Amino acid sequence: MKKYDLLIIGGGVLGTFHAFHALEKGLRVAVLDKNSRPQGSSVQNFGQVVPSGMNAEWQRHGRKSLDIYKSIQAQFDISVRQNGSVYIASDAEEMTLLEELAAINRANDYPSQLLTARECLQRYEGLRADYCRGALFFPEEITLEPRVALYRILQFLAEQKGLDFFPKTLAIEVEQTGDGCRVTASDKQFFYADQVLVCSGYEFQSLYPDVYAQSDLQAVKLQMMLLERQPTQVIPGSILTGLSIRRYESFRDCPSYAAIKAKEEPDSLAKKWGVHILFKQTTDGSIIVGDSHEYADAADAETLRIETKGEINRFMLDEAAKIFDLQNWNLRESWNGMYTQCKTSDIFRHSIGDRIHLLTGIGGKGMTASAGFAFENIKKYT
Repeated sequence: MKKYDLLIIGGGVLGTFHAFHALEKGLRVAVLDKNSRPQGSSVQNFGQVVPSGMNAEWQRHGRKSLDIYKSIQAQFDISVRQNGSVYIASDAEEMTLLEELAAINRANDYPSQLLTARECLQRYEGLRADYCRGALFFPEEITLEPRVALYRILQFLAEQKGLDFFPKTLAIEVEQTGDGCRVTASDKQFFYADQVLVCSGYEFQSLYPDVYAQSDLQAVKLQMMLLERQPTQVIPGSILTGLSIRRYESFRDCPSYAAIKAKEEPDSLAKKWGVHILFKQTTDGSIIVGDSHEYADAADAETLRIETKGEINRFMLDEAAKIFDLQNWNLRESWNGMYTQCKTSDIFRHSIGDRIHLLTGIGGKGMTASAGFAFENIKKYT
């Protein structure tokens, strides 16, 4: 009978990077995932790694994540591209926030560069002159391909670091025994470990549904679209726009933020659907556009999964067309992404005894911050 130092339930980005750091410490680690390869929040997103949008604490984790992603990419291709991130202002208020954030970045020693409207138009093909007032560029930030990156990281850990990865393995029970834990899978396999970490994302029913139902966790549904390949147009890096400037946490530290937000129209469609417009071109030339945000308590998460709302997609495409003139607006596919977040804290942690630990609710920060967060958080379980 093989016994692990740490067994992780859930092969998303949060669980995977806890496995990564545990393996780096020389521990015996297993990851169980109910699917053949990860299917949840970690593959439903843009693939933008943007610490620039986060508050000071999580930006620190995100910056550490950048180092980790780049280090893995140097050893094993996980689709990382360092083309930077840019926040494009559409008006004088948003430009003020960019200038204030640039000053904060200098104080925090995080590289960023203010760009004039002319510089933006030269860098980003198809960017509309009637939209752009200027921008703030973050050269250290990266993109990756979410549908392949996480699976390749798991491959890297299995092939080179000694991870035992068990796909198509649904954990249905975790029991604490005298000297560790026993995990039962739906196929009646048993796994044994000193510590168990449950990183099950928005899956609230298989394990500990009562704990999640009584928490302040909420599920968030996002709508995203993939446009067909652009014949020759190349738009590098992560493109974040005016609504992102007005939404992201990092801008809340700007002196003008509160006054600018107070003047916004409370009944706008952007507010109603939690829309901000992002663009990211994939390696095949397609472009991901989004996104929107709808919310439900953890106990009611299933109410969000039913439909993709056409009116939201149409609104986002109309807004996107005000920002870029793309060569091809044909829609290849549309999908709902899901993640979980807490209403009153940055992440959900709950321990059952001293060996079973639940960890989820990292919100939209997962792809950016999980690697760096896990670097510090793994100490709690090892």
